[in-house]
Amino acid sequence: MRLLLLPLLLALSAPCSAFNLDDLKSKLDELKQPPSQSSSEASGLDRFSTQDQVTSLKQALSQGAENAVRELARQNGYLGNEKVRIPLPENLQKADRALRKIGLGKYPDNLITAMNRAAEAAVPEAKTLLLGAVKSMTVTDAKDILLGKDDAATQYFRRSTDSALTGKFKPIVARSMQQVSLAQAYDRFAAKGVRLGLVEERDAHLDDYITRKALDGLFLMMAEQERLIRADPLKASGDLARKIFAAIKP
Repeated sequence: MRLLLLPLLLALSAPCSAFNLDDLKSKLDELKQPPSQSSSEASGLDRFSTQDQVTSLKQALSQGAENAVRELARQNGYLGNEKVRIPLPENLQKADRALRKIGLGKYPDNLITAMNRAAEAAVPEAKTLLLGAVKSMTVTDAKDILLGKDDAATQYFRRSTDSALTGKFKPIVARSMQQVSLAQAYDRFAAKGVRLGLVEERDAHLDDYITRKALDGLFLMMAEQERLIRADPLKASGDLARKIFAAIKP
């Protein structure tokens, strides 16, 4: 209260010509304003050095990437997980329903299994590239991730590795599908479908479709790992990482 009265006393002791109610109101308003805070101060990150922040984030992201790859690379990692299971391309789903009605559901089932097995075979290739993206992360990248949305790290990984991962996954997927006769039949059918405007160009080759869906599943699982650590910092590996994620938890 004494601080609030000080501008009033100063104003009253000044010559009458200097007394201005607008100026007085402005000074009082300034006194009521809390000191400004940067986003890092507001989040509690100012308690940690920049090096600690970056190191702990890299540790947590490496953990999340390894967990996601390990989960998907096991048998039924894709096939047994409804969130990431690769379905038939949209243009085959009507045929799928028709085949099941006449008791030939084993054919689409076999193709779905083969597609998901191909993804499971390819996903281990992601580990090296994802960990490389962690190592090359800049201080700015780390700050943006720490103070970003729940999937900020996943989006960073996608920007940094999507193209390289596609190049690694596709040859493995192609080798896996070479012995699947239905896959060869699909490519022939899809090529005609593209010409007739019935199939999207990006779905014209089953290898491309599987590769894209496999990557979608990988990044979905990584986003889940990221949200888990942000929501429950105790899930992070390392005492420092737990403290820093606790500091930015809303």
